[in-house]
Amino acid sequence: MSRKVVLYEAGTLTSELEEAVRRLLPQLSSSASPPASGELLEIIKNPCCRLLIAEMDGEIVGMTTLALFRLPTGLRAWIEDVVVDAAARTRGLGEAMLREALAQAEAAGARTVDLTSRPQRTDAIRLYERVGFKLRETSVFRYRTAEFRARIEDN
Repeated sequence: MSRKVVLYEAGTLTSELEEAVRRLLPQLSSSASPPASGELLEIIKNPCCRLLIAEMDGEIVGMTTLALFRLPTGLRAWIEDVVVDAAARTRGLGEAMLREALAQAEAAGARTVDLTSRPQRTDAIRLYERVGFKLRETSVFRYRTAEFRARIEDN
């Protein structure tokens, strides 16, 4: 049976989108809290951020975020929060979202597109490599702000 798949950039905040983000985000990260309505609207309205949505048969089953930002070294892009609902995986939705994000980054003039993944996410890593990402020899450093540390400690 053929399923209708649609990819698009979220342009408005809807209850369906809010519900989908609440459902999808825990499948990506056990420590991330879903954004509040105002925060999700801020993401959608941010000109440097594109929330890409995958729908299958009219239901939101995937999302990813493309961030575009200008640095002195040129326009850069970063892909974050790639997630497909567990029930909809292995249908090419993750690859389709990544390819759409890459096409948008290239059309915008980005010099590079980066993403990160934890080593234990082997399926995701295979997907990234299949799409054309190459592992960089680099170190990623993280600093957690006091506000973020406080939120983590409260949970």
